[in-house]
Amino acid sequence: MSSVSLGQLLPGQKAVVRGLSAAALPFRRKLLAMGLTPGCTVEVVRVAPFGDPIELGLRGFSLCLRRAEADGVEVLPCR
Repeated sequence: MSSVSLGQLLPGQKAVVRGLSAAALPFRRKLLAMGLTPGCTVEVVRVAPFGDPIELGLRGFSLCLRRAEADGVEVLPCR
């Protein structure tokens, strides 16, 4: 299965973080500090009505990201 960006996932989908793309360079340090590290499992809990922000569940807490930040995270969707 190929990787997609975190921003492409739908509510309820789970994925494993593969890495950060070039689009994430401006937020790289922030994303890593918040726990979005390679190998971490994330779940899209919900998406705001206009698509921004996205609520994620990971490592036992909730995290909200802007769409631009989520698009910089490469993930492998879980089956």
